[in-house]
Formats: sequence, C-alpha cells, structure tokens
Amino acid sequence: MNDPRRPNVVILYADDLGWGDLGCFGADDIPTPHLDSLCRDGVKLSQWYSNSPVCSPSRASLMTGKYPARAGVESILGGTRHTPGLPPQPTLASHLRDRGYRTGLFGKWHLGADADYAPSHYGFDETFGFRAGCVDYYSHIFYWGAHNPVHDLWADDDEVWLNGEYLTTVIGERAADFIARSAPNGPFFCYVPFNAPHYPMHAPAEHMDRVADLPDGRRETAAMIAALDDAVGEVLRALDESGTRDDTLVLMSSDNGPSRESRNWLDGEEISYDGGSAGGLRGSKGSVFDGGIRVPGILSWPAELPCGTELDQAGMMMDVLPTVLHAVDGAAPEMLDVDGISLLDALINVGDLAERPLVWTYEGQYAVRRGRHKLVVDGREGMDPPATVDRALYDLEADPEESIDLSTEAPNVLLALEQDLAEYRAGAATWVLKTESV
Repeated sequence: MNDPRRPNVVILYADDLGWGDLGCFGADDIPTPHLDSLCRDGVKLSQWYSNSPVCSPSRASLMTGKYPARAGVESILGGTRHTPGLPPQPTLASHLRDRGYRTGLFGKWHLGADADYAPSHYGFDETFGFRAGCVDYYSHIFYWGAHNPVHDLWADDDEVWLNGEYLTTVIGERAADFIARSAPNGPFFCYVPFNAPHYPMHAPAEHMDRVADLPDGRRETAAMIAALDDAVGEVLRALDESGTRDDTLVLMSSDNGPSRESRNWLDGEEISYDGGSAGGLRGSKGSVFDGGIRVPGILSWPAELPCGTELDQAGMMMDVLPTVLHAVDGAAPEMLDVDGISLLDALINVGDLAERPLVWTYEGQYAVRRGRHKLVVDGREGMDPPATVDRALYDLEADPEESIDLSTEAPNVLLALEQDLAEYRAGAATWVLKTESV
C-alpha cells in the first residue's frame, strides 16, 4: 500500500459532457452508476469550471495549471500530422514523474498531432490513444478539416490498428491494465481523457438498448455516456483489485459543456443538436455562459477526503495541478508561473476558499466571476456568432440561468469586475511563454 501522503492520481476526463449529463448532477435518464457511486464516496464539485468552452485550451490548463493564454493554447487544434501544439513546458505528468511516479495517458491528447508534440514529450512514460480532436469510434480515423482523412491511433509513438474495436471500451481497458501493472511498483499517475460523448455519435447496440426509450439525439448521447460510465467502472475496479483505491486521488470532469454542433446529428439535420444537457444553464460548448464552461466535477480520495460532501465554491481546471502536487508533497507548491491554486485544504475541511477573480476568454468573448457575480462581455450561446449579450452582470446564486442583467442595479459590482477583467487582459498581453524542457 502506498503512503497516503503520496497518493496515486487518476484523472477521468470526458469530452463535451454537460453539467446535466450525469445522474449525480441531476440527469434521471442516463445510467451512470459508477460515476454516481464515485460522487457518493467523494466530494461533489458543484461549482466546477473548465478554463475554456472548447477542448484544446481546457486540456492545456489541466496539464499546466495555467490560463490557456499563458500555457500557449487558446484555440482548437487541428488534426493533420503536422499540427503543432502545446509549447514545451512542465506539465502535471512531468512534475509527477520527477517525483517518482509512473505516468500514463490513455485516450485523447489534442495538444498537438505532430510527432514532436506527442504526449511522450510532456512527461508520460506510456501512452495509448489519439492526438487530434476526435476520431471515428470504430475506425479511429479523423475525418474533419480541409484535408484527407487521417488514421490516428497510437501506442506510445507507434501507430496501431484496431479496426472495429469501440474506442471508449478500449481506453477503459488499457487504463485499467496500466493500473494493474503499475500498482505493485510505487505511485502512478493515470490520465484517462475519453473522447465520449464527442461526435461522431457512435455507441454499441447494447448501450443503445439500455436507453431505448429516449428520443433520437438524446438517445445516442445517453448511450455513449453509459458506455463511458462502464469504462470508468473498469478503471475503478482495477483500483479496488490492486488494493490502491483508498490511497488514490481520483478526479472526474469534462473539458467543456455539451455540443450543439450540427455534426452531432446523424441525418443531416442542421438545427442545433440538443442531445447533451447543460442542466438548465445558459449556453453550450463554445460559449462563456455557464453552460459552456461549468462542468461536472467529482474528487475522491478515501484516505484523506470526506465522503458524501460538496464543495459549492468555484474552482477550475487550472487548480488541478497545484492541488495534486499539494496532496503529493504535503505542502502547497510555490509556483509563480502557475495561475491555479491548491484547493486541498478546502476539500479536506470543506471550508472557504479565498475570493479571487476567475476569467474566461474565447474568440472575442470574455467572462469574469468573483464570488456570486459574473460579468459577460460579447457572449454568444455556442460555437457560432453572433454575440447575444454585449455586456451583462449576473448573480449566479439567485440567477444561475444568467437571464437577469444587474448592471444598472449593482454598478459598484460591475465596476469591480470590469477592473478584474482589465487587469487580466493587461497581464495576458505581457505573457511570453518561456519554454522549458520536460
């Protein structure tokens, strides 16, 4: 058994999973027993945010502990084999490897499809998965963009072919195997970024049958999430069978909110897809309204964290790196170029976090939250323009749907958030990434 002060670390990361797509977050139509159990036995992060409403920037923040602009990835990266990605810099994987951890990634990278930007260059000892933004679940081919389709499945740096094997299931099996092999030899970090339920909408018949009563659209999404939950079950079972469950810190989350892209439809329909759920929040993937950035969050570490509790204060993906290193080192790390903070003390004691501004930006949209209030500038409802709100102030406790603009009623709050945003933008303009070896 590992020393509980040096926990194993498992990160389960969904793709385009909405805040209302899990049973433990209010979905009553999708079977997610394994994730619901993880939530019951851990801490529910009910005010948890991605750092961006789209995938590559969110993943950059998770890996580096930085805002996307400081990490050097602010947009969705392409899928050709010459696509560059995350500028060289320390990552959560390299920090943990330096501390003696065996590190593995199983699933979607999306931080550079070029071989020079493969995850093996960022601290991972063992990798399996794909490097672009999405692939066909059975052929593992990337079909999008103004270029020929690209086969995209890799074991370490070798291309592999598993035609016909459902990728969500394979990812879960590969991650579980890594845990079983690594557990006897010391601490491990297992990063499992699933591609589900990102389009294309593929699910095995057994999972479609489990949700046969749902309408088209929601049914496909639900089946893919059910398959994801089964794969998570394989990973959790590996922890139990290896005797490492109590001493493993498990985080589950999503890179952004649910997709409304027409690519999700199977019949050529061009009306915005509504299979994924933001749980009543405004906006979707691509939007800085909460529906695009507020995501399910669950954290479990049985040896140290209380079970069945809830942290109802805002945290975000860039907080993962300092929180994990705090758990591993026994003290909060001093990292001047990291924007996130450790949440560990608040999680252990279910206490208050220091108030701070949290900022989001994507393609001309801006948002900043401090406490219960949030300012949105040039916000749109999803991936596509136009903006539907020029500038508005919301009270997220009283109005989580972001429907009532309080700008005229609370001018002092508006002014303070505008100042927070101005300070962020001024600082971001000076950020020059200093590349470091990993």
